[in-house]
Amino acid sequence: MSDTQSEIGKLEEEIAAAIQGAADESALEEIRVGALGKKGSITEKLKGLGAMSIDERKTFGPMLNGLRDRVATMIDARKATLGAAALDARLAAEKVDVTLPLREPAISAGRIHPVSQVIDELTAIFADMGFSIAEGPHIETDTYNFTMLNIPEDHPARQEMDTFYLNPREDGSRLVLRTHTSPVQIRHMLANKPPIRIIAPGRVFRCDYDQTHTPMFHQVEGLVIDKQANLANLKWVLEEFCKAFFEVDEVKMRFRASHFPFTEPSMEVDINCSRVGNELRIGEGDDWLEILGCGMVHPNVLRHVGLDPAEYQGFAWGMGIDRIAMLKYGIPDLRTFFASDLRWLRHYGFATLDLPSLAGGLSR
Repeated sequence: MSDTQSEIGKLEEEIAAAIQGAADESALEEIRVGALGKKGSITEKLKGLGAMSIDERKTFGPMLNGLRDRVATMIDARKATLGAAALDARLAAEKVDVTLPLREPAISAGRIHPVSQVIDELTAIFADMGFSIAEGPHIETDTYNFTMLNIPEDHPARQEMDTFYLNPREDGSRLVLRTHTSPVQIRHMLANKPPIRIIAPGRVFRCDYDQTHTPMFHQVEGLVIDKQANLANLKWVLEEFCKAFFEVDEVKMRFRASHFPFTEPSMEVDINCSRVGNELRIGEGDDWLEILGCGMVHPNVLRHVGLDPAEYQGFAWGMGIDRIAMLKYGIPDLRTFFASDLRWLRHYGFATLDLPSLAGGLSR
């Protein structure tokens, strides 16, 4: 046996031993590059065939090519073995105990805030009556928030003790955080011609804070403007709303004379209820609970938006969304609505996909 044949045999033994001793796929890859790479030991010997004679190439060429093929086969076999071992180790480390309880999926763990739920309920009820949703900015002008609603300059609502004012502008006027959603009605009447049937839910802001008042709360107001709207229509709308919202078959309502600058006549509305221990039951009993304010739109408001009171008339109402949520779902303190307490939300919140509908029930 020639020295070259001996070298080839020894090289094969060394490479084979290294392949069998490779601990992982990265070590095996280093061996492959060292043997079959561009500067690998077998590749270098194949490059040396050009310096040999024709007879030597006929002898050593097949030997070197055979060595290259055998090394490649050994590497593939070892790679498969190492891959199987790695998979077995991973499966052993990542095994699942099928007896453990399932984790609650995120879509089930999440909760809808009661205010958001009640807004959806209001939308479902009034949309069924033919009302559309109107929205407006939180920061309003004094004109839209007060003047065009027939609120006089000396009215207490204009005082800083009740209203959040922004810093004066160059002309001396001051913007306000809207104290009600009534400016939405003004904006809608200026931009649209009658007939108008809208509700305006949204955030409002007033300087107040106790168990039943917060500086920021939610309100919904309704407005109907046409040529024949009257108190009988208003009474029907409010009765149907209360029956649907509180999910009762019948509800008694009591209309008491009141005063609001933007309606004439103006009324506050009570609904019948009973109190059993700490539970309030709507639609039964002989007790009464004030729930909202309403009235016929004041002629001055109609004039301010360019409507002739001799031709058009309408009615409006407003109520606190947080307040009716407290009444319906037994929430004792308004301040907890905005406390960002997850425990409270898990208790009073609603399932993510529990969308209210009149057909399926508002509070399933």
